[in-house]
Amino acid sequence: MCLIVFDWRPEASDGPLFTLTANRDEFLKRTAEPMHWWDDAPDLLAGRDLVGGGTWLGMTRDGRFAALTNYRAPHEMRADAPTRGTLVSNWLSGKHDIASGAPLDYLLRVAQDGDIYNGFNLLVGDWSRRELAWYCNRSPAAPTLLAAGTHGISNAVLDTPWPKLVHKRAELAQTLADNARPPLTTLIALMRDPRTARDDELPATGIPLERERALSAAFIDTPEYGTRGTTALQVIVGNGRLSVTALERSDDNGSHRIVRPGDYERSFTFDVI
Repeated sequence: MCLIVFDWRPEASDGPLFTLTANRDEFLKRTAEPMHWWDDAPDLLAGRDLVGGGTWLGMTRDGRFAALTNYRAPHEMRADAPTRGTLVSNWLSGKHDIASGAPLDYLLRVAQDGDIYNGFNLLVGDWSRRELAWYCNRSPAAPTLLAAGTHGISNAVLDTPWPKLVHKRAELAQTLADNARPPLTTLIALMRDPRTARDDELPATGIPLERERALSAAFIDTPEYGTRGTTALQVIVGNGRLSVTALERSDDNGSHRIVRPGDYERSFTFDVI
């Protein structure tokens, strides 16, 4: 997952609590299952990386949520580092020993061993608790609970002003100002944007200029690497309950045969219990 923009309203008493749209960018040869309810964890809804076994974004019937992006630092990459996707799936499946069950406590535990992983941003939440927390193992900042607002994460720390993050965060804010409950297809379309940034806007992350240009698009499309799927979701408060709707558009119909650009869609609706 390489670009996430989201709006968080923890004090909401009626209407949207959490709205997100996100792109997963990955090498095309890396196999994964699209979003589904997991057989070995029936209350967990997520895609699944078939190489590392974890996931990049998911949620559960009891209101837990997590998403991950890689931190771009090519000269620091270690081939022997553990897979980062299990940081998401461990939270969602309850495979941790955090007695409090609180998102911030989970991230504080992750941070104790954060340096053994390649760079990542981890967003962890519990909609029932009205808590959303963030941690980056390449940031000096400690894990923190997020206040209300519209935020973005790409392959640097939270809200780093890379062009695609700035543009998509602003577009999400404007979309919600126009319609607090937009169709999820509108949020998907917002992220399927192939426009690249100008050279004078590009960050310098240690990769060649041509690749920096290609990766500056919200929707990346290169011969070997690109946006493999887009996920949109919204959590609504109303009538004493939390209702979740999610939509994924991806390049895989479940057979692991890649079709570019992907247009396979899966939608899910459930109440948090």
